[in-house]
Amino acid sequence: MKGSVDRILTTHAGSLPRPSELERDGVRSAVAGVVRQQAACGIDSVNDGEFSKSNFTFYAETRLGGIEVGPVPEDGEAAQGISARDRREFPGYFENRGFFGGLARRLPPRPVVTCVAPLTYTGHEQVRADVDNLRAALDGVEVENAFLPAVAPGTVEHWLTNGHYPDDEAFVYGIAEAMREEYRAIVEGGFLLQIDDPDLLDGWQMYPDMTVDEYRRYAKLRIDALNHGLRGLPPERVRLHICWGSYHGPHKHDLPLRDIVDLVLEVNAGEYSIEASNPCHDHDWRVWEDVRLPEGKALIPGVVGHASDFIEHPELVADRLERYARLVGRENLLAGTDCGLGNRVGHPEITWAKLSALVEGARLASRRLWG
Repeated sequence: MKGSVDRILTTHAGSLPRPSELERDGVRSAVAGVVRQQAACGIDSVNDGEFSKSNFTFYAETRLGGIEVGPVPEDGEAAQGISARDRREFPGYFENRGFFGGLARRLPPRPVVTCVAPLTYTGHEQVRADVDNLRAALDGVEVENAFLPAVAPGTVEHWLTNGHYPDDEAFVYGIAEAMREEYRAIVEGGFLLQIDDPDLLDGWQMYPDMTVDEYRRYAKLRIDALNHGLRGLPPERVRLHICWGSYHGPHKHDLPLRDIVDLVLEVNAGEYSIEASNPCHDHDWRVWEDVRLPEGKALIPGVVGHASDFIEHPELVADRLERYARLVGRENLLAGTDCGLGNRVGHPEITWAKLSALVEGARLASRRLWG
């Protein structure tokens, strides 16, 4: 972790637009290009755009042993998905393919992926390539640091069915133990490890009959398992990213940050990247009026988002950052995005315009906060 010493540093949540020549020129060339593009844009903490991965979570299917991939169920019901509570109130919206509801309906059936034996990590070559590609891309590029994302055990559990372990606890700890190999490889490779864990927040929608107390118990188990996977790794080399899922829809029934923030801060990380700019969560800065950020930790609120193709004005970005700075301290604050922008906005041009607004807004806020 590198704090903001004399200005607010900038970063993002991971996924970036894939260049059309990715397949032709290969991942290493594409990573080199996107690192240069981030640096030119003014991003301080850069990554590989997640170009080697098919998806921020499903990629782990190719890096885990002890699983079997079955067929897509012919008559199976689609997964509950991360909008189940909203769908109860807005069924017409979610059935209307002509509006955003068509994009936010329940997930289509996927092949059933089942754990049938003790889970092992088999992705050593892939993660080594991720590390090598990013290291090569940084040659001659001036940035503050670089990070590589990896998925959390609880989020793997969204798509991996337990057919081996005796209970949920053993299962999620088994995932954590396997994924630990990837976590350790990233840190030992010299990079900041970003744990992508939308499950901590969007799981609330997936289990619409749970009470807050029941959900907190659900989340606590998965946080403990994640910390098991992170054991021995320096917290200052770990960033946690959480969000309420990236579906474009109402989000009226999202779990309030206030109901789980204390558990989030139990994750052994040095930085906490949290969705914060969309209309459902722009008010969450008030949580930090009552919650103290632990000593030595940094907060990365999302100050530009993926919920629309509007380009946030730099003055708005600066206002958001200044609010957080007054509450957690300017030196404990980085500027980030709500989620990965790669395929969640209308065009790559929008992604880079949003990141430029992020950088300019951070500069404005820094001038006001440091003088």
